[in-house]
Amino acid sequence: MDQIQAMKIFIRIAELESFSRAAEDLDLPRATVSTTLKRLEQRLGVRLFLRTTRQVKITDEGKIYYQRCLQLISALEEADTLFAHHKNQPTGVVRIDMPHSLARVMVIPALQAFYERYPHIILSISANDNAVNLLDQGVDCVIRAWPSEDENLQSRHLASLEQITCASPAYLAKSGTPKTREDLTTHHAIGYFFAHQQPESHLEFVTHGTGVKIQLRNTLTVSGADAYVAAAKAGFGLIQASRLAIAQELERGELVEVLSDLTPPPMPLYIMYPPGRFLAPRIRVFLDWLIALFSHPDTSLSPPANNEKIAD
Repeated sequence: MDQIQAMKIFIRIAELESFSRAAEDLDLPRATVSTTLKRLEQRLGVRLFLRTTRQVKITDEGKIYYQRCLQLISALEEADTLFAHHKNQPTGVVRIDMPHSLARVMVIPALQAFYERYPHIILSISANDNAVNLLDQGVDCVIRAWPSEDENLQSRHLASLEQITCASPAYLAKSGTPKTREDLTTHHAIGYFFAHQQPESHLEFVTHGTGVKIQLRNTLTVSGADAYVAAAKAGFGLIQASRLAIAQELERGELVEVLSDLTPPPMPLYIMYPPGRFLAPRIRVFLDWLIALFSHPDTSLSPPANNEKIAD
């Protein structure tokens, strides 16, 4: 087995912390993975993993080698793709994770335009609203509505989406339509929580350039954007969401905007990926396409201006 394949096997063992899972992920025999890693360690003259019956733990030397392998493999993939179809037709798989609502409402319905322009790219989209371990799940990048607090990830701002405050007609008929901030004292907000975090049930507005949080009562707390919107449609209280994400509910009258004079802060979207992994052409063109999608969601997608592109 050649050196490049050995490095790829090593990377997956490091990311999955398992020989058997790496073998399954790479569709290789378990014995091949073990033998390859043993020969790699012999060639390097160091232990890359500490192995027990229960655990595979990477060594300090292995961590150094892992980062270098990521850089080399990414550079090789980029070099292979660089001249494909005269550099205008990137190829390969892009594995990306994004929130449910983003995938369902915005990205997937518009994908035909992307495939018409980049027919040789295969997208693997997972929809998830919580934090993702990119290394464990083999994801190239994730989109989230918050910047990463993980020092091992790089974050780049992708877009900012307008948010509004809204509720169902049934809730407003029962509780009244708030007109001012003072009216909110008698209202409920649907709580929201992420995994391993405390739930929150406040609304946030921007007043004179400063964010102001208003805590409301709640009788229901959910996790996940789809559940959040469903709870609002069912009449459990007020929510704040991006206008694009709930456009269909607004059009059908299932949700009604309130407090239009009080502006919630925009929802920032960030793209995150591990350092050391270059933005290969296949990933970069997809991100450029996403920028165009968020900038002009109601128009046919054309290439973004040069100053809008994700830079290397």
